[in-house]
Amino acid sequence: MINVRSAFSRPVTRLLVMLTVLAAVFAGVATTNTAPAQASVSTSVSTSVSTSVSTSMTGVSRRTANRALAYVRSKKGSPYQWGAVGPRRFDCSGLTKWAYARAGKRLPRTAAQQYHATIRISRAQRRPGDLIFFMSRGVHHMGMYAGRNRMWHAPRTGDRVKLSVLWTTKVRYGRVR
Repeated sequence: MINVRSAFSRPVTRLLVMLTVLAAVFAGVATTNTAPAQASVSTSVSTSVSTSVSTSMTGVSRRTANRALAYVRSKKGSPYQWGAVGPRRFDCSGLTKWAYARAGKRLPRTAAQQYHATIRISRAQRRPGDLIFFMSRGVHHMGMYAGRNRMWHAPRTGDRVKLSVLWTTKVRYGRVR
C-alpha cells in the first residue's frame, strides 16, 4: 500500500502532479465552448500557473548563480572543516550553502539534502554556479561548477577551498531552484 503523505512529499511526485493538473487545465481551455469572458479568465489563470511552473523548473537566474560563484571564489584558501558552514571554514556542502545564502537563495545543510533540493540537469545544460554531486552509494562530495570543466570545492580535512579540474565524468549536476 502506498503512503500518500510520503509520496507527495517528494519533489518529483509534486512536479508530476502539477504537470498533470496543468495538462488538464490546458486541455479544458482548448476544448471548452464557453462565453468569451469565461474563456479569457480561464486562459489568464492558466498562463499565470504555467509561468510559475516554468520558472521553477529552470532554476535560479544566471545572475544569481554568478553571484554565488563569486562568493565561493572569495573563499579561496579557506580551510576545510567537517560540518563547517563559514564564514572562515567550510565543508563541501557548507561552502555552497553559504555562497547561495549570500546570493539570496536558501539551500539545505548536507550534500544529500542539496542534491534532492536541486533540479537535475544534464552535462550539456550545466553552467557556472550549478552544483556538482559525486555519487557512490549516495552523495559523498559536491562542489560548484566554475565553467571550462572546473569546479570550486572544499575537498577534505587538511585541504583548503580551491578550484580543481573535474577528474571524473561520473557526477550529477543540479541547478538551484
